[in-house]
Amino acid sequence: MKKVGFFQSVRLKLIVVYILLLLLGIQVIGAYFVDRLETQLTNNYTSSVQGQLNSLAFSLQSAFNTERNEDTTTLAADAQGLINDFGSGNEDIRKLQVIDSNPNIIASISRDQDDQSVIGKKVTDLRITKVFLFGDPTEPKEMLDETNERVYVGSKPIADETGNEVLGVLYYEVYMSDIYKQLQAINSIFTKGTFLAIAVTALLGILVARTITRPLTQMKKQAQIMATGDFSQKVDVKGNDEIGQLGITFNDLNDKLKLAQATTEGERRKLSSVLSNMSDGVIATDRLGAIILMNAPASKLIGQSFEEVQGQSLVDVLDLNDQIEDIAEVEEAGSMIIDLSNEDTHLLLKANFSVVQDENNEMNGFISVISDVTEQQRVEKERREFVSNVSHELRTPLTTMRSYIEALNDGAWQDPEIAPRFLGVTQNETDRMIRLVNDLLQLTKMDHKETSLMKERVEFVSFFDNIVDRFEMNKDEKMNFIRSMSNKSMYVWMDKDKITQVLDNIISNAIKYSPEGGTIRFAAQSTKKQLRVSVTDEGIGMPADTVDKIFDRFYRVDKSRAREMGGTGLGLAIAREMIEAHHGKIWAESQEGKGTTVHFTLPLMNQKRRGQS
Repeated sequence: MKKVGFFQSVRLKLIVVYILLLLLGIQVIGAYFVDRLETQLTNNYTSSVQGQLNSLAFSLQSAFNTERNEDTTTLAADAQGLINDFGSGNEDIRKLQVIDSNPNIIASISRDQDDQSVIGKKVTDLRITKVFLFGDPTEPKEMLDETNERVYVGSKPIADETGNEVLGVLYYEVYMSDIYKQLQAINSIFTKGTFLAIAVTALLGILVARTITRPLTQMKKQAQIMATGDFSQKVDVKGNDEIGQLGITFNDLNDKLKLAQATTEGERRKLSSVLSNMSDGVIATDRLGAIILMNAPASKLIGQSFEEVQGQSLVDVLDLNDQIEDIAEVEEAGSMIIDLSNEDTHLLLKANFSVVQDENNEMNGFISVISDVTEQQRVEKERREFVSNVSHELRTPLTTMRSYIEALNDGAWQDPEIAPRFLGVTQNETDRMIRLVNDLLQLTKMDHKETSLMKERVEFVSFFDNIVDRFEMNKDEKMNFIRSMSNKSMYVWMDKDKITQVLDNIISNAIKYSPEGGTIRFAAQSTKKQLRVSVTDEGIGMPADTVDKIFDRFYRVDKSRAREMGGTGLGLAIAREMIEAHHGKIWAESQEGKGTTVHFTLPLMNQKRRGQS
């Protein structure tokens, strides 16, 4: 995570806000204080000036009301003397003028111009004229002179003793610079105090902001640690205020996240274990059908690793383009059989599809469970073929019997020549069906492991010779038997009746399919820890592509000839089941027109077991 700079931090923002609030308060207070101070100073100053001017006006009134003769001083001299005394030592006086009723200036003092130059001049100022007319003083005003200094300007009437007649006017202009100098000095002090307060406030703001941001910084660091999956550390809570409560809540969140992660991790491991140990393949996709998850069995079934198919469309990976046009159709399909066979292997997969929904019950993806049903389909096909073959094998003799019985019912039973022959055929067909049913019952028992083997220790060479002797006594004189037996004794742990049935079936087939005057060869040899038995005939043989099928149920190379010989088509299938029950193996080798050899193996007993026996 990018580190937050000081100028972007909450600490600086708190300090700035703190200072701005202080400045706002200081400015509001300062503005109010300066305004009130200015008003107060101005009022005090003007009151003082008005008091002094009133005294001067009273003195001038006495001078105006004094009777004059040749021996007394003139009014102008007295007025000039009064304003000179008033203005001496008072630096705030800018201009004082005494105006008689004519109206002429009779006395004047001024700092900016010659006093005597204006003596005797007539005054035309409207404000002074109003004083003579109405007898009221003009309202004093603050004005700016030529040098932009503030001046307090006004005029007062000089009345007679009765106060009814205005004898003259006192015009005054007084500087107010002292007031504003005091205000300027106060503002300067206030400004310095403001900067000092800001400095102290900034320092305090840093300390206060640090106390606020330190827990937040710790929480940020803890959140970064939590993001890595480490929930072992906690925030140090040092108070019970809002930040302290936030720290407590953060620690509670840490505990809950730790528990949730442990639960999630446990569930993930369980799911991973389930997916890894499932015999079926599982493929998960997003809502667009792109593969996002696949377990090992699925990789094995489709022959591609997850890295190879990640992000690819499920429709393309499972080759569903011929069955569906869009991934959304798999929801309606539910399940389907997928043929992934090639030239080397036959592979059929069954895919079951289910929809994954999000918290809003909207489609968020698909889960596909695939399983190998090649063997299941093969067994189902064999079952159907088996039922068809059984039906066919039973229908043929039943049809024959029905025909002969109908002929007998129609009167053939009275014919001494036909009746015995028809009854003989019916009996043969009945015997054939009985053999077929018995073979089926035996296969059924072996399929369900209901046939128990009565095993015993048997010396196989002598056992094999006895069986060959039995067939040799009943063979055609032109048929030759050649034996190639081992000279040493070979002991086998086996069920004699079951192996006798196997050998009877193999030898009977060899005799059936051997031509007149043919030779049948018998061999029994040991190979490592196994006994290998072979029976070879010189019969019609069979094509190479049919050799492995002769052990299938109801399979015949020459069906018409086999049926004429009374075969059920189950003998070699029963032989295979019996040999495999003895932990052996049976197979055939054949060449068309040159005969067939049937081999089977049985495990030999070792010396230790012989001694125990």
